[in-house]
Amino acid sequence: MKKRANQLRETMTLAEAVLWQHLRNRRFQKIKFRRQHPIGRYIVDFVCLEKHLVIELDGGQHQEQIEYDQRRTDYLTKQGFRVIRFWNNEFLMEQEAVLQAIYNALFSCGEEPI
Repeated sequence: MKKRANQLRETMTLAEAVLWQHLRNRRFQKIKFRRQHPIGRYIVDFVCLEKHLVIELDGGQHQEQIEYDQRRTDYLTKQGFRVIRFWNNEFLMEQEAVLQAIYNALFSCGEEPI
């Protein structure tokens, strides 16, 4: 699983690479994110373990695997994670709106950033 996660880190999509530039090294609200991180039998695009938030950026292939994605989301939810999904093109065209949605998901319980 770790080998596959490493491969995915090396072959990120453009959208994943751009989002990672916002999230890496605690650049986003001083919160730690991991990329291509294994959780159980799945590898998630991005995760904040502290906030139990998974961020998925989906390409066109996800239109054909809706049931798989739902099973995956159900599994992650049962593990205590909240999953938010965005289309790659949605992120690339509306970065500020997506970053705001991530912020809202991180601080939806009314707690303030550090």
